[in-house]
Amino acid sequence: MNDRRHFIHQLVGGMGAAAILPSTRREPERGLADFAKALERRRGRGRPGDEAFWALVKEQFPVRPDLIIMNAANLCPAPYPVIDTVVRLTSDVDADATFQNRAKFGELANEARSLLAAYLGADVQEIAITRNTSEGNNTVINGLTLGRDDEVVIWDQNHPTNNIAWDVRAERYGFTVRRVSTPVQPESAAQLMDTFVSAMTPRTKVLSFSHVSNVSGVGLPAKRLCTLARERGVLTLIDGAQTFGAGPVDLHDIGCDFYTGSAHKWFVGPKEAGVLYVRKDRVGDLWPSNVGVGWNSALESGARKFDNLGQRDDAAVAAMGTAAMFHNTIGVTRIGERVTELASH
Repeated sequence: MNDRRHFIHQLVGGMGAAAILPSTRREPERGLADFAKALERRRGRGRPGDEAFWALVKEQFPVRPDLIIMNAANLCPAPYPVIDTVVRLTSDVDADATFQNRAKFGELANEARSLLAAYLGADVQEIAITRNTSEGNNTVINGLTLGRDDEVVIWDQNHPTNNIAWDVRAERYGFTVRRVSTPVQPESAAQLMDTFVSAMTPRTKVLSFSHVSNVSGVGLPAKRLCTLARERGVLTLIDGAQTFGAGPVDLHDIGCDFYTGSAHKWFVGPKEAGVLYVRKDRVGDLWPSNVGVGWNSALESGARKFDNLGQRDDAAVAAMGTAAMFHNTIGVTRIGERVTELASH
């Protein structure tokens, strides 16, 4: 009975706390504004050791008070503003599924793309909203034109959708996949670079690697690798599943041709939503995996031809913008510093 009473007390207490949080209101923008004011009042404002600041951030999530999420590499909870956006817009569609009512989702999707582009240091015409990193990776792998004389260099620590997926495509089209192994405990970025440099040949057409490995946590020197590849006429695909949302990412500065990410990991966004970046001058080199309604207009909108997927979860697509605003409210640089601080600790 004591255990049961304790459980009920915790449950009711947790529900009460959630009910008074400013960000649980049905208007996500208002919730974010209240959240921003609360953060602004903190003296430390997110600097190392300012646990009160991060306690305010934690209150934005409906995580059980006795639970600490350690596996951000797999699945993260979404904060209240994102949840509220999904619930509110899903209810809106269920209340009125007419074309007339759903017309607004086109503009909401465009707003989300604009926010994602700014968040990732890209142009809006270079951003497609996919369903996850896996779909983004396979869109690139299936969309490139490669033949028997071509070669793809990949990291052996890549996720299967950026690893085995290349093998399956190579089996069909006959190109060669070469895997690169890096030291278990690399001593420098140069040491990581050397393994990829030695693997590339005149036949290499694509260099495909994880920004940060979900296996070891090792981060590759992406900008240097992309510069090296570009000098050799080699395309680059970065699997950003472990960096999208974990801190600042500037894709124009990195100089990659393609970048993929999932909202359900570090980005703490809606489920079954992701991002695909296609560098502006590479859009024409990539064939789409899906062609749906609105294809002609998608063709005129850059990377949007890669999220022409038919009926979508419109609420989740729109909530990608809310997730970007949530990160901006906290501070993208602060988030990166906090992730590094906790990992180092």
